[in-house]
Amino acid sequence: MPRLVTDSLKLSLFRSTFNLLAIAVFLLSMATTTSQAKEPEPLPLALTSAAVTPRAVVSGRISKMTLKQLGAEYPFSLRGSDGRDSVNFNVRVDEIVTQATLKMNYAYSPSMIPELSHLNVLVNDEIAASIALPKDTAGTDMERTVNIPSRLITEFNSLSIQLIGHYTNQCEDPLHSSLWAKISNNSVLELTTTPIALLNDLGMLPLPFMDRRDPRTLNLPIVFATKPDNAVVEVAGTIASWFGALAAHRGAHFTALQGTIPAKGHAVVLINSKAPGLNLNVPPITGPSIALITNPGDPNGKLLLVMGRDAKELKIAANALTLGNQTLSGPTANITGVVELIPRKPYDAPNWLPSDRAISFGELSSAKAMNVSGYNPGPIRLNMRVPPDLFGWREKGVPVNLKYRYTPQPTLANSSLTININSLFLKSFVLLPIERLGGGDTLLAKVQADDTLPMQGKFLIPLEMLQPQSQIQLRYMYDYIKQGECQDIIIDNVRGSIDPDSTLDISGFSHYKAMPDLSAFSESGFPFTRLADLSETAVVLPDAPTSQEYSSYLDVLGKMGASTGYPAVAVSVIQAVNLATAADKDLIIIATGNDQPLLKQWSDVMPATLDGIRRFSISDIVFKVRDQISPDPQERIQRARIDLLSRSTADAGLFSGFESPLKSSRSVVLIWGANPEALTDNTNALIGGEDIEQKISGSLAIVRGKKVDTLVADQTYFVGQLNLIKNIQWSMSRHLGLFILFVALSTVLLALLIYIALRAQARYRLRA
Repeated sequence: MPRLVTDSLKLSLFRSTFNLLAIAVFLLSMATTTSQAKEPEPLPLALTSAAVTPRAVVSGRISKMTLKQLGAEYPFSLRGSDGRDSVNFNVRVDEIVTQATLKMNYAYSPSMIPELSHLNVLVNDEIAASIALPKDTAGTDMERTVNIPSRLITEFNSLSIQLIGHYTNQCEDPLHSSLWAKISNNSVLELTTTPIALLNDLGMLPLPFMDRRDPRTLNLPIVFATKPDNAVVEVAGTIASWFGALAAHRGAHFTALQGTIPAKGHAVVLINSKAPGLNLNVPPITGPSIALITNPGDPNGKLLLVMGRDAKELKIAANALTLGNQTLSGPTANITGVVELIPRKPYDAPNWLPSDRAISFGELSSAKAMNVSGYNPGPIRLNMRVPPDLFGWREKGVPVNLKYRYTPQPTLANSSLTININSLFLKSFVLLPIERLGGGDTLLAKVQADDTLPMQGKFLIPLEMLQPQSQIQLRYMYDYIKQGECQDIIIDNVRGSIDPDSTLDISGFSHYKAMPDLSAFSESGFPFTRLADLSETAVVLPDAPTSQEYSSYLDVLGKMGASTGYPAVAVSVIQAVNLATAADKDLIIIATGNDQPLLKQWSDVMPATLDGIRRFSISDIVFKVRDQISPDPQERIQRARIDLLSRSTADAGLFSGFESPLKSSRSVVLIWGANPEALTDNTNALIGGEDIEQKISGSLAIVRGKKVDTLVADQTYFVGQLNLIKNIQWSMSRHLGLFILFVALSTVLLALLIYIALRAQARYRLRA
């Protein structure tokens, strides 16, 4: 044992001596270096001060979103002793929040007791801050910035404002009218985020290129390795439509680049054997493949490489990406083939209501989202896309079989379930109390295990109330039954639910629509989206397309993907010289200035002439102050009354719809800009947004910046078909002469039948 102690002491002394020698050598080297180095220049005064007085510096991207942008259509109206309202916000998976603030504009009742009343700001049901409500600022417009701890914020978040209000120290009515606070929906949530690097794994697609947590419009560059031919442009359109479908209501913009990779951020790169590198470390291409790599200029940026030795292999890779990305994993995937098992059918777009069967509410929303609680909960929202060519002339409406449950109140109250369509009132159902339901065993047999009462109601939605993008809003509104002084205590035990097996059925309607109709094109991509894969659509580009024309083409395809929810894997891209190959297709023509030969070739069938002297057809629609919502297409027609000829160098864009000169009942939409900037304005107006003043509609529309003017709505042909009886009725309603002829022929035929019957009866009697 003593020997062990001695050895350990020797080892300690050795280590101490070694450390002292090392320190001495280090100090000697530092002294030598300092003596040889040049004396540094003094720092400027500003920098010296900053060094002396440290300051917190927050770096990263700053995003600002109003409560309205987050979903609050109206200001928060908080009432009662415990009023509350909320919105949701999300954070991208490749970002982390380092700082968050809420710049809140609010007002509150002057009748509340300051010591007992306050506002709570909650994030994910945890209190981020409490705001006092002093008497001297009551009833005035207030503004306050609330710092939100970043530790409370996750990927998916709920931001709530809660009012705790009291107006007396004694017994009080918890829903007294003096207990209120208003929170403006223009209040701003500001997030400062820092990017984080992600792994190169195809299994996370569509991340990070499209993140459903991000509420902003998607902006994604698509890079062509070399000047693309039509087949490669078709591949780019397929990818753009897929990302557009993922972006959905957010909208998507695509920038076409050639031979250049963005210095920062994310991008999709199309590579074939003609240019396999683009200064990227990519192995030789041996077949269709997909890879995910880091952007050489940005460690947080990603490049999605779609590769093939030729356009055919490139298309196989693009189809694998857009149709089967869920099966991909790892940094690289080699594709052996993609086989389409079932061809697309008309009106089978995943986003559209099915036309051949009833759809259940469970297909439109989750069961969780259709369950609410509280006396005045927010509405249950069901979003849906309706085919824009449903023929509603003389139809009763869309049948709805609604199954719902609620907590019955003991006595009669003004409780109801209201149904709105696109914020327009349609119908309400009274929520009957227990005393009106008979009680006893009969009622107990109806009440579910969760104490809710199952009910059923049927109603019709007028077809003219359904827009191509529609929303059904169902809202439970319970009346609070007062018990008397010192007995009014709110017990939050009321519930409401819409059963997922409730149904809506449009299968009884024919598909028949008067055309052209640019509103159907701008809202749903119709008639091109009639087939979700765009197999009956051809896009006609100029002979030498510019990068802006490629970008506009990609934006249009992205918009159509958002409508159908399906990638355009069968779209065709051609030039004017190849029109014969697309004679039986609907056409989209993209042009800038005079670079499209069809502007001159088809000038006699277009409602506007853009070659040389410009001619625009104008109708009375420019003087209308209201939208035309009649279910009769004939009543919406606004025929051209004058032609305006001019020479103008103004930067304007144009949308024009007309029947294809190649085949009847086929449609053409022209998207034209006087210059590249005007063409950009066109696609911005098509994608839409709060800053766009009007929607594109009619058969001819002019776009100037953010302003859209409809000049004419002249519907000259129809697409779709009606059954025999409906077709006869519709034809006779439009043509009085045909109706008179039909009546006359029917009369003659009936008289002839009566004559033949009487002669036959007379001969029978003579024989007898």
